[in-house]
Amino acid sequence: MSKLESCIDLLLTRRSIRRFKPDPVPDEVIRKVLDIARYAPSAANRQPWDVVVIKDRSKIEELSKLHRGAAPLANAPVALVITCDKNISPISYQVDCAAFTTYLLLAAHALGLGTVWIQALRNPEEIKKIIKAPEGKEPVAIVAMGWSAESPTPKPRRSVNEFLHSESF
Repeated sequence: MSKLESCIDLLLTRRSIRRFKPDPVPDEVIRKVLDIARYAPSAANRQPWDVVVIKDRSKIEELSKLHRGAAPLANAPVALVITCDKNISPISYQVDCAAFTTYLLLAAHALGLGTVWIQALRNPEEIKKIIKAPEGKEPVAIVAMGWSAESPTPKPRRSVNEFLHSESF
């Protein structure tokens, strides 16, 4: 398989994983995921992200109860809380951190890990308390991460013709 085919395969095979094996994720693997994710694009290369790695079961359990969509955290060995400094990038911090989170998901998949993106915009104050975030650090995403205990099939996708417009709507 060529490098291009491998890259396309990576993009097309990433899935949201909601069930994880209990096996721990080594620190060096987590660090490798983050080392790759830091190459995400950001406005003016400001890189306004910070990541809080959580392995403490009680904290993960607390995060898993934030809202119904956070439930997959309950069985994940690792939770990554992505925050953005809105003082560094006041206009684009959410977009910058969304790009970072996407790179993180793809890096984890490339290293054999499963992930699911859990939105953090609904409960930012609760999340900030749990992670003791300083002023200006806004939670944008939580990623549940671990070794996958499932192999979901691809969900239906809109065809290109359904969203493609030429010159205008």
